[in-house]
Amino acid sequence: MTDLTKGRILVTGGAGFIGSAIVWALNRRGCENILISDFLRKSDKWKNLAPLKYADYLEADDLETLILNQPQQLADVRTIFHLGAHSSTTEMDAAYLVRNNYEYTKALAHFALEGGRRFLYASSAATYGAREIGLREDLRLSSLRPLNMYGYSKQMFDCYAQRAGILETMTGLKYFNVFGPNEAHKSDMSSLVYKAFHQIEEAGQVRLFKSYRPEYPDGGQKRDFVYVKDAVDATLWLAENVTGGGLFNVGSGRATTWLTLVDALYTALERKPKVEFIEMPVSMRSKYQYYTCADLAKLRSAGYQNGQTSLTAAVQDYVRNYLVPGKYLGDEGTTN
Repeated sequence: MTDLTKGRILVTGGAGFIGSAIVWALNRRGCENILISDFLRKSDKWKNLAPLKYADYLEADDLETLILNQPQQLADVRTIFHLGAHSSTTEMDAAYLVRNNYEYTKALAHFALEGGRRFLYASSAATYGAREIGLREDLRLSSLRPLNMYGYSKQMFDCYAQRAGILETMTGLKYFNVFGPNEAHKSDMSSLVYKAFHQIEEAGQVRLFKSYRPEYPDGGQKRDFVYVKDAVDATLWLAENVTGGGLFNVGSGRATTWLTLVDALYTALERKPKVEFIEMPVSMRSKYQYYTCADLAKLRSAGYQNGQTSLTAAVQDYVRNYLVPGKYLGDEGTTN
Protein backbone atom coordinates (compact mmCIF):
# COMPACT_ATOMS: atom_id res chain seq x y z
CA MET A 1 0.00 0.00 0.00
CA THR A 2 1.21 3.51 -0.85
CA ASP A 3 -0.06 6.47 1.16
CA LEU A 4 -0.17 9.33 -1.33
CA THR A 5 -0.43 11.86 1.48
CA LYS A 6 3.10 10.98 2.64
CA GLY A 7 5.82 12.93 0.87
CA ARG A 8 5.65 15.14 -2.18
CA ILE A 9 4.03 13.93 -5.41
CA LEU A 10 5.62 14.76 -8.77
CA VAL A 11 3.30 14.89 -11.78
CA THR A 12 5.03 15.39 -15.11
CA GLY A 13 2.79 16.56 -17.91
CA GLY A 14 0.73 17.97 -15.07
CA ALA A 15 -0.71 20.76 -17.21
CA GLY A 16 -1.73 18.30 -19.92
CA PHE A 17 -4.86 16.24 -20.38
CA ILE A 18 -4.46 13.17 -18.16
CA GLY A 19 -1.79 14.81 -16.00
CA SER A 20 -4.03 17.70 -14.94
CA ALA A 21 -6.84 15.20 -14.31
CA ILE A 22 -4.48 13.32 -11.97
CA VAL A 23 -3.81 16.55 -10.06
CA TRP A 24 -7.56 17.28 -9.93
CA ALA A 25 -8.26 13.81 -8.50
CA LEU A 26 -5.44 14.17 -5.96
CA ASN A 27 -6.88 17.52 -4.87
CA ARG A 28 -10.25 15.85 -4.29
CA ARG A 29 -8.45 13.46 -1.92
CA GLY A 30 -6.92 16.38 -0.03
CA CYS A 31 -3.46 16.10 -1.64
CA GLU A 32 -1.89 19.45 -2.48
CA ASN A 33 1.82 18.78 -1.83
CA ILE A 34 2.30 18.36 -5.55
CA LEU A 35 5.14 19.42 -7.83
CA ILE A 36 3.93 19.88 -11.40
CA SER A 37 6.25 19.80 -14.37
CA ASP A 38 5.42 20.43 -18.02
CA PHE A 39 6.35 22.35 -21.18
CA LEU A 40 3.91 25.27 -21.18
CA ARG A 41 5.43 27.32 -23.98
CA LYS A 42 2.74 29.00 -26.13
CA SER A 43 -0.07 26.50 -25.56
CA ASP A 44 -3.25 27.03 -23.57
CA LYS A 45 -2.39 24.20 -21.17
CA TRP A 46 -1.96 26.75 -18.40
CA LYS A 47 -5.76 27.02 -18.30
CA ASN A 48 -5.88 23.44 -17.01
CA LEU A 49 -3.71 24.48 -14.07
CA ALA A 50 -5.65 27.56 -12.99
CA PRO A 51 -8.35 25.77 -10.90
CA LEU A 52 -5.92 23.25 -9.36
CA LYS A 53 -4.01 23.29 -6.08
CA TYR A 54 -0.32 22.40 -6.03
CA ALA A 55 2.85 23.39 -4.19
CA ASP A 56 5.19 24.26 -7.05
CA TYR A 57 5.77 24.19 -10.80
CA LEU A 58 8.89 23.49 -12.87
CA GLU A 59 9.44 23.55 -16.61
CA ALA A 60 10.44 20.08 -17.79
CA ASP A 61 13.96 21.17 -18.76
CA ASP A 62 14.56 22.52 -15.26
CA LEU A 63 13.24 19.31 -13.71
CA GLU A 64 15.61 17.24 -15.81
CA THR A 65 18.53 19.43 -14.75
CA LEU A 66 17.68 18.87 -11.09
CA ILE A 67 17.30 15.12 -11.52
CA LEU A 68 20.64 14.79 -13.30
CA ASN A 69 22.68 17.30 -11.29
CA GLN A 70 20.99 18.07 -7.98
CA PRO A 71 18.64 15.18 -7.15
CA GLN A 72 18.90 15.99 -3.45
CA GLN A 73 16.62 18.98 -4.05
CA LEU A 74 13.87 16.49 -4.87
CA ALA A 75 14.56 14.16 -1.96
CA ASP A 76 11.07 14.61 -0.51
CA VAL A 77 9.37 13.31 -3.68
CA ARG A 78 7.95 9.88 -2.86
CA THR A 79 5.55 9.22 -5.75
CA ILE A 80 5.97 10.05 -9.44
CA PHE A 81 3.20 10.10 -12.04
CA HIS A 82 5.04 10.49 -15.34
CA LEU A 83 2.40 11.62 -17.83
CA GLY A 84 4.61 14.03 -19.74
CA ALA A 85 5.29 13.18 -23.38
CA HIS A 86 4.99 14.52 -26.88
CA SER A 87 1.81 12.71 -27.89
CA SER A 88 1.25 13.60 -31.54
CA THR A 89 0.83 10.45 -33.62
CA THR A 90 1.78 12.44 -36.74
CA GLU A 91 5.10 13.77 -35.40
CA MET A 92 7.85 12.90 -37.88
CA ASP A 93 10.91 14.06 -35.90
CA ALA A 94 12.03 10.71 -34.51
CA ALA A 95 15.02 12.16 -32.69
CA TYR A 96 12.75 14.63 -30.87
CA LEU A 97 10.41 11.83 -29.79
CA VAL A 98 13.30 9.66 -28.60
CA ARG A 99 14.67 12.54 -26.55
CA ASN A 100 11.33 13.54 -25.00
CA ASN A 101 9.49 10.24 -24.67
CA TYR A 102 12.28 7.71 -24.19
CA GLU A 103 15.40 9.30 -22.72
CA TYR A 104 13.43 11.54 -20.35
CA THR A 105 11.43 8.56 -19.08
CA LYS A 106 14.64 6.59 -18.50
CA ALA A 107 16.10 9.44 -16.42
CA LEU A 108 12.95 9.70 -14.29
CA ALA A 109 12.69 5.94 -13.84
CA HIS A 110 16.23 5.60 -12.54
CA PHE A 111 15.76 8.63 -10.28
CA ALA A 112 12.70 6.92 -8.83
CA LEU A 113 14.38 3.55 -8.40
CA GLU A 114 17.51 4.95 -6.78
CA GLY A 115 15.40 6.78 -4.21
CA GLY A 116 12.90 3.99 -3.52
CA ARG A 117 10.09 6.04 -5.03
CA ARG A 118 6.80 4.79 -6.47
CA PHE A 119 6.94 5.27 -10.26
CA LEU A 120 3.96 5.18 -12.59
CA TYR A 121 4.31 6.19 -16.22
CA ALA A 122 2.14 6.50 -19.31
CA SER A 123 2.82 3.86 -21.89
CA SER A 124 0.14 3.70 -24.59
CA ALA A 125 -2.29 1.40 -26.33
CA ALA A 126 -0.57 2.69 -29.48
CA THR A 127 2.20 0.19 -28.70
CA TYR A 128 -0.16 -2.60 -29.83
CA GLY A 129 0.07 -1.31 -33.39
CA ALA A 130 -2.34 -2.77 -35.94
CA ARG A 131 -3.33 -5.66 -33.66
CA GLU A 132 -7.10 -5.60 -33.09
CA ILE A 133 -7.77 -8.75 -31.07
CA GLY A 134 -6.23 -9.96 -27.83
CA LEU A 135 -4.82 -6.66 -26.59
CA ARG A 136 -3.20 -8.09 -23.45
CA GLU A 137 -0.25 -6.97 -21.40
CA ASP A 138 1.40 -10.41 -21.49
CA LEU A 139 2.05 -10.28 -25.25
CA ARG A 140 5.76 -10.51 -26.03
CA LEU A 141 6.84 -6.86 -26.14
CA SER A 142 9.39 -7.40 -28.89
CA SER A 143 6.62 -8.79 -31.11
CA LEU A 144 4.57 -5.57 -31.08
CA ARG A 145 4.79 -3.23 -34.07
CA PRO A 146 3.47 0.29 -33.40
CA LEU A 147 2.10 2.13 -36.43
CA ASN A 148 3.78 5.48 -35.75
CA MET A 149 6.87 6.92 -34.13
CA TYR A 150 4.92 8.12 -31.10
CA GLY A 151 3.81 4.57 -30.34
CA TYR A 152 7.32 3.28 -30.95
CA SER A 153 8.86 5.84 -28.57
CA LYS A 154 6.58 4.42 -25.87
CA GLN A 155 7.42 0.88 -26.90
CA MET A 156 11.13 1.69 -26.64
CA PHE A 157 10.88 2.40 -22.92
CA ASP A 158 8.65 -0.60 -22.19
CA CYS A 159 11.23 -2.85 -23.85
CA TYR A 160 14.16 -1.11 -22.16
CA ALA A 161 12.60 -1.51 -18.72
CA GLN A 162 11.96 -5.18 -19.40
CA ARG A 163 15.51 -5.81 -20.63
CA ALA A 164 16.93 -3.94 -17.63
CA GLY A 165 14.85 -6.07 -15.28
CA ILE A 166 13.06 -3.07 -13.78
CA LEU A 167 9.63 -3.18 -15.49
CA GLU A 168 7.95 -5.11 -12.68
CA THR A 169 9.16 -2.58 -10.08
CA MET A 170 7.07 0.17 -11.72
CA THR A 171 3.63 0.58 -13.27
CA GLY A 172 3.17 1.33 -16.96
CA LEU A 173 -0.27 2.50 -18.02
CA LYS A 174 -1.50 1.56 -21.48
CA TYR A 175 -4.23 4.15 -21.90
CA PHE A 176 -6.77 3.51 -24.65
CA ASN A 177 -9.00 6.21 -26.23
CA VAL A 178 -9.32 8.65 -23.34
CA PHE A 179 -11.74 11.57 -23.63
CA GLY A 180 -13.00 14.24 -21.27
CA PRO A 181 -12.39 17.72 -19.86
CA ASN A 182 -8.98 19.44 -20.12
CA GLU A 183 -8.16 18.16 -23.62
CA ALA A 184 -8.85 21.44 -25.51
CA HIS A 185 -5.14 22.16 -26.03
CA LYS A 186 -4.58 18.85 -27.85
CA SER A 187 -5.87 20.21 -31.17
CA ASP A 188 -5.75 17.41 -33.79
CA MET A 189 -4.97 14.86 -31.07
CA SER A 190 -8.16 15.64 -29.12
CA SER A 191 -10.93 13.05 -28.86
CA LEU A 192 -13.79 12.58 -31.30
CA VAL A 193 -16.19 13.88 -28.64
CA TYR A 194 -14.32 17.20 -28.45
CA LYS A 195 -13.95 17.49 -32.23
CA ALA A 196 -17.53 16.45 -32.96
CA PHE A 197 -18.93 18.87 -30.38
CA HIS A 198 -17.26 21.75 -32.18
CA GLN A 199 -18.28 20.42 -35.60
CA ILE A 200 -21.89 20.45 -34.44
CA GLU A 201 -21.54 23.95 -33.00
CA GLU A 202 -19.96 25.25 -36.20
CA ALA A 203 -21.59 23.23 -39.00
CA GLY A 204 -24.55 21.45 -37.42
CA GLN A 205 -23.27 17.98 -38.23
CA VAL A 206 -20.49 15.46 -37.54
CA ARG A 207 -18.10 14.17 -40.19
CA LEU A 208 -16.86 10.56 -39.93
CA PHE A 209 -14.60 8.49 -42.16
CA LYS A 210 -16.21 5.91 -44.40
CA SER A 211 -15.40 2.26 -43.81
CA TYR A 212 -13.25 0.39 -46.31
CA ARG A 213 -13.80 -3.07 -44.85
CA PRO A 214 -17.05 -4.84 -45.74
CA GLU A 215 -17.58 -6.28 -42.25
CA TYR A 216 -17.79 -2.76 -40.82
CA PRO A 217 -20.52 -0.38 -42.05
CA ASP A 218 -19.79 3.34 -42.19
CA GLY A 219 -19.63 4.52 -38.59
CA GLY A 220 -19.40 0.92 -37.39
CA GLN A 221 -15.69 1.08 -36.67
CA LYS A 222 -15.12 0.41 -32.97
CA ARG A 223 -12.85 1.83 -30.28
CA ASP A 224 -12.37 1.41 -26.54
CA PHE A 225 -13.46 4.84 -25.29
CA VAL A 226 -12.66 5.55 -21.64
CA TYR A 227 -13.69 8.65 -19.70
CA VAL A 228 -10.74 10.52 -18.23
CA LYS A 229 -12.25 10.39 -14.73
CA ASP A 230 -12.35 6.59 -14.94
CA ALA A 231 -8.79 6.41 -16.32
CA VAL A 232 -7.57 8.54 -13.44
CA ASP A 233 -9.49 6.50 -10.87
CA ALA A 234 -7.77 3.32 -12.08
CA THR A 235 -4.39 5.07 -12.12
CA LEU A 236 -4.65 6.28 -8.52
CA TRP A 237 -5.94 2.90 -7.38
CA LEU A 238 -2.90 1.23 -8.90
CA ALA A 239 -0.64 3.83 -7.28
CA GLU A 240 -2.09 3.09 -3.86
CA ASN A 241 -2.68 -0.65 -4.01
CA VAL A 242 -0.13 -2.27 -6.34
CA THR A 243 3.62 -2.19 -5.92
CA GLY A 244 5.02 -2.16 -9.43
CA GLY A 245 3.24 -4.79 -11.48
CA GLY A 246 4.58 -3.80 -14.89
CA LEU A 247 2.14 -2.93 -17.66
CA PHE A 248 -1.61 -2.48 -17.18
CA ASN A 249 -4.28 -1.72 -19.77
CA VAL A 250 -6.45 1.24 -18.80
CA GLY A 251 -9.65 1.35 -20.82
CA SER A 252 -13.37 0.68 -20.54
CA GLY A 253 -13.15 -2.94 -21.65
CA ARG A 254 -15.91 -2.17 -24.18
CA ALA A 255 -15.69 -1.68 -27.95
CA THR A 256 -18.10 1.04 -29.05
CA THR A 257 -18.92 2.23 -32.57
CA TRP A 258 -18.29 5.77 -33.73
CA LEU A 259 -22.02 6.17 -34.38
CA THR A 260 -22.89 5.11 -30.83
CA LEU A 261 -20.49 7.73 -29.50
CA VAL A 262 -21.93 10.39 -31.80
CA ASP A 263 -25.48 9.46 -30.79
CA ALA A 264 -24.52 9.91 -27.13
CA LEU A 265 -23.14 13.35 -27.98
CA TYR A 266 -26.31 14.43 -29.76
CA THR A 267 -28.38 13.07 -26.88
CA ALA A 268 -26.38 15.19 -24.44
CA LEU A 269 -27.01 18.23 -26.64
CA GLU A 270 -30.69 17.30 -27.08
CA ARG A 271 -30.36 17.48 -30.85
CA LYS A 272 -31.24 15.13 -33.72
CA PRO A 273 -28.17 13.29 -35.08
CA LYS A 274 -26.79 14.41 -38.42
CA VAL A 275 -23.71 12.63 -39.79
CA GLU A 276 -21.78 12.96 -43.05
CA PHE A 277 -19.42 10.17 -44.10
CA ILE A 278 -16.29 11.36 -45.86
CA GLU A 279 -13.44 9.69 -47.71
CA MET A 280 -10.45 8.63 -45.64
CA PRO A 281 -7.09 9.83 -46.99
CA VAL A 282 -5.46 7.02 -48.96
CA SER A 283 -2.30 7.32 -46.84
CA MET A 284 -4.30 6.35 -43.73
CA ARG A 285 -6.24 3.37 -45.06
CA SER A 286 -3.57 0.72 -44.63
CA LYS A 287 -2.86 1.82 -41.05
CA TYR A 288 -6.40 2.45 -39.82
CA GLN A 289 -7.65 0.30 -36.94
CA TYR A 290 -11.26 -0.82 -37.11
CA TYR A 291 -11.45 -2.38 -33.65
CA THR A 292 -9.76 -1.86 -30.29
CA CYS A 293 -10.80 -3.16 -26.89
CA ALA A 294 -8.71 -3.30 -23.73
CA ASP A 295 -8.42 -6.65 -22.03
CA LEU A 296 -8.83 -5.67 -18.37
CA ALA A 297 -8.23 -9.13 -16.88
CA LYS A 298 -4.89 -8.13 -15.33
CA LEU A 299 -6.31 -4.95 -13.80
CA ARG A 300 -9.29 -6.85 -12.40
CA SER A 301 -7.14 -9.67 -11.05
CA ALA A 302 -5.03 -7.08 -9.24
CA GLY A 303 -8.17 -6.16 -7.31
CA TYR A 304 -9.55 -3.13 -9.13
CA GLN A 305 -13.31 -3.61 -9.29
CA ASN A 306 -14.59 -0.03 -9.58
CA GLY A 307 -17.35 0.32 -12.15
CA GLN A 308 -16.93 2.24 -15.39
CA THR A 309 -19.09 5.25 -16.16
CA SER A 310 -21.48 4.35 -18.97
CA LEU A 311 -20.63 6.00 -22.28
CA THR A 312 -23.91 7.93 -22.28
CA ALA A 313 -23.35 9.25 -18.75
CA ALA A 314 -19.70 10.09 -19.44
CA VAL A 315 -20.46 12.03 -22.60
CA GLN A 316 -23.33 13.83 -20.87
CA ASP A 317 -21.09 14.86 -17.96
CA TYR A 318 -18.37 16.05 -20.32
CA VAL A 319 -20.69 17.99 -22.60
CA ARG A 320 -23.05 19.56 -20.08
CA ASN A 321 -20.65 20.29 -17.24
CA TYR A 322 -17.50 21.20 -19.17
CA LEU A 323 -17.83 21.74 -22.93
CA VAL A 324 -21.03 23.80 -23.01
CA PRO A 325 -20.12 26.09 -20.07
CA GLY A 326 -16.43 26.14 -21.08
CA LYS A 327 -15.16 24.81 -17.75
CA TYR A 328 -12.12 22.84 -16.66
CA LEU A 329 -11.60 20.17 -14.01
CA GLY A 330 -11.64 22.01 -10.71
CA ASP A 331 -14.14 24.62 -11.93
CA GLU A 332 -17.07 22.52 -10.68
CA GLY A 333 -19.53 24.68 -8.79
CA THR A 334 -18.16 27.97 -10.15
CA THR A 335 -20.16 30.35 -12.29
CA ASN A 336 -18.85 32.13 -15.35
